[in-house]
Amino acid sequence: MESATNDRPQIPLAPAEEPKPRATGAIPIDPEPFWRLPITWFRALTIERRILAGFSLVFVGILVISAVSYRNTSVLIANSGLDTRSHELVQLLSNIDVAMDESENSHRRYLVTGEALYLQAYKTVVEQKPTFFKYLNDLTRGSPEQQQRVGLLNQMMDRQLNAEAGAIAQRDGGGFEAVRKMALEGAAKQELSTIHRIIAEMESYERQALRRRVLESAASTTNTIVLLSIGALLQLVLLASVYYLIRHDITERRRIATELQRRGELLEAANKELEAFSYSVSHDLRAPLRHIGGYASLLRKTVGESLNEKAVRYLQTISDSAKQMGQLIDDLLVFSRMGRQEMLLTSVNLDQLVKTIRYELRLDLQGREISWTINPLPEVPGDPAMLRQVFMNLIANAVKFTSTRPIAKIEVGVNRRTSGEVVIFVRDNGVGFDMQYASKLFGVFQRLHRVDEFEGTGIGLANVRRIVHRHGGRTWAEGMPDKGATFYVALPTRRPRS
Repeated sequence: MESATNDRPQIPLAPAEEPKPRATGAIPIDPEPFWRLPITWFRALTIERRILAGFSLVFVGILVISAVSYRNTSVLIANSGLDTRSHELVQLLSNIDVAMDESENSHRRYLVTGEALYLQAYKTVVEQKPTFFKYLNDLTRGSPEQQQRVGLLNQMMDRQLNAEAGAIAQRDGGGFEAVRKMALEGAAKQELSTIHRIIAEMESYERQALRRRVLESAASTTNTIVLLSIGALLQLVLLASVYYLIRHDITERRRIATELQRRGELLEAANKELEAFSYSVSHDLRAPLRHIGGYASLLRKTVGESLNEKAVRYLQTISDSAKQMGQLIDDLLVFSRMGRQEMLLTSVNLDQLVKTIRYELRLDLQGREISWTINPLPEVPGDPAMLRQVFMNLIANAVKFTSTRPIAKIEVGVNRRTSGEVVIFVRDNGVGFDMQYASKLFGVFQRLHRVDEFEGTGIGLANVRRIVHRHGGRTWAEGMPDKGATFYVALPTRRPRS
């Protein structure tokens, strides 16, 4: 860049002073570059504060992106509603335009022939006019310009209909000769032309508004995508930078290990706060994930034929990942909701409940040969929706993990019954599991099989344990590799506390 002082008069410099002798032993301190100040400040923080600062920035970034995405989504929703109203208004104006033309033409035929059947169009307009203007006023509410045109249109239609009514009266009283000129030229030619002009202006106004909103919606969508991309990149860079700075501070390793151990002991105490946070974040991420999956699918449909195989595979990977993440978020929301939802306690017929679940799963079992054994089950006190979730998860798991068997065997029954509780079991002859991993079965995100073997998110059994615990019950499982598994649910026979 050229200097901005080239055309200014030169300022004479003062004579250079003799350099003063430097004090013995003094070390010159060079100023630190500006760009290194944040790094220096960050390194001066403790490990706790570094983690807090890094993730606070990431969290703030998520909040900003969520806020802007919410605003842009609100704009899209608002514009969609306005677009619908504009289309309805244009259609209504077109109907009015046609109706007034038909009224004038039929009215002139009546003046010539005197046949009453030609008055039907005129009478229809007179009857429907109040309804027309009720809808016109509703559809133009919020637009003073259009409201003004509606008022003028009302006046012109009144004048046309009055003129036609007068001509009809003259025809009825004096015959054709009394209205010859009006029959040839029309009783309200000028008013009809004005009506056409007003309707054309209103339609033009709405079409311009439609185009403007389409551009606004497109810009809003583009801004959202760009913001999400930039935000994700910046957060990735920020996380990478935080990791790099922490990773290279080897003098803090021992203190980090101690701190991590202490934090591990506090995880259970913070569990409720983490659940609330995960619920909020999961809820806010659903719309962006739908956008990512939707636009990837739309892009594949729009330009799929012009893409090479690798690009198509990339788009498919994006769609599949968005779908998988969406399912995980839905499961997380269910998991969080089951911990906070108020229990509606009543008597639940487990026998009918299990049979209903089996019936609902029938479409997913086409092509499968399954031997069902549903033993009589008792009624227990509990929340019907929650207990339905418990047995739906257990039976669906049995169906899933027996998919490799030529003949699957699934049994549901009562293991034992006491005065205080009843133990229900769900047994299958599926792939089973090693009992040394039994303690992991009911944990969140705990899976004993790979995703490519059996799909799932690792949240279903965690939901089972949470719901059963809220009912005052217990859950456990037994199994052997390749020999099936049995899941037990112990439910109290007396009304639990929610």
